[in-house]
This record gives sequence, C-alpha cells and structure tokens, in this order.
Amino acid sequence: MAEAERIIGMPETPEAREPDRAEPPGPGGDEQKGGATAAAPRGPRRVAVLFTVAVVAYLLDLGSKLLVVAKLEHHAPIQVLGDWFELRVIRNAGAAFGFGEAFTIIFTVIAASVIVVIARLARKLYSLPWALALGLLLGGALGNLTDRIFRAPGVLEGAVVDFLAPKNFAVFNLADSAIVCGGILIVILSFRGLDPDGTVHKD
Repeated sequence: MAEAERIIGMPETPEAREPDRAEPPGPGGDEQKGGATAAAPRGPRRVAVLFTVAVVAYLLDLGSKLLVVAKLEHHAPIQVLGDWFELRVIRNAGAAFGFGEAFTIIFTVIAASVIVVIARLARKLYSLPWALALGLLLGGALGNLTDRIFRAPGVLEGAVVDFLAPKNFAVFNLADSAIVCGGILIVILSFRGLDPDGTVHKD
C-alpha cells in the first residue's frame, strides 16, 4: 500500500497548500495578471468642481466691477478702514496690480492661453485641491479677459477695472485676487508632490 501511494501520489491536503496561500504579493503589493500590475482607482474626475469655482469667481468679479463702475467711478474714494483700505476705481491697461501697461495685447493673449491650457488639463483632473486652484485661475483669467475684450479703448486693448486699494499697495480687483490665490495653491501642491491626476510623487 505504501508503495502504491508513493507511485500514484497523494492528493494535496489543505495543510499542504497553506504555504502557497502565504506567498507574499508581487512588487508594490498589487495583484499581478500576465505581468501587468493592477492600477489603483483614482476616483471621480473633478471637472465639475473646477468649473463651479471658475463660474463663482467670474460672476463675483463681473458683478463687483459693474457695481463699482456704476456707483463709484468719477466719485471720491470710499474709506472702508480709514486710510488703510478704501474703494477707488481706476482703469488699468496693464497686468495684475498695474504692471506692464505697455503690453496690453500681450497680456490678453496670455490670459486666453491660460484658459485654453486649463480647459485641456481638465480632462485628466482627479485632485480636488487642484480643481480648486485651477478654478480660481480660470475664473480670474476670464474676469480680466472680459474687460480686455469689451471695455474701452477697444477689443483686446481694454483697460481692466480695479477698485480694491489697500494703503501703500497697488489697486486690484477680485479677479486678481483669485489668480494670486490659485497660483499660491498650485505652488503649495507642487511642493507637496500632488499632481492634477491625483497621484503623489516624491523627488
């Protein structure tokens, strides 16, 4: 009997198969099939968040400009915090905070290019913080681009309406604020190694 068992072999018992189940997974801990590592899901895309933030930022900027032009332009500044902060309407042909007034058309083209880049990047956007940052950039760029196109002195050369005037600082608007906040957030995310597609890398 023992000789017959040796020749035909005994079926595997659960105890005999235990080491096979205890084998560690492949590199990275992911299940491998045919040599390909299964990718972890990245969750839903954040395109809706991006455009929602952009629309809110754009409407706030547009509404504030229409209001101050109708109520404050050609009037004395309104002091909000004494001499430290006031509302004073100016027309700015340059970039944010009055920089580069001789390059209005160039800044208009740059703003339009930023909008196109953000729209293309939205296709692979899975990170909520990046959606917030890009939404602020998009809303701010659209706000100032609207002024460039529709305000005097002409199409692509229009002067942006600025009205927020802190003491000893340049006059700016809500679109400028959105652009700056979005840019700061992007810098922070980049330093933390978070990409727009939701992946995290360490240099």
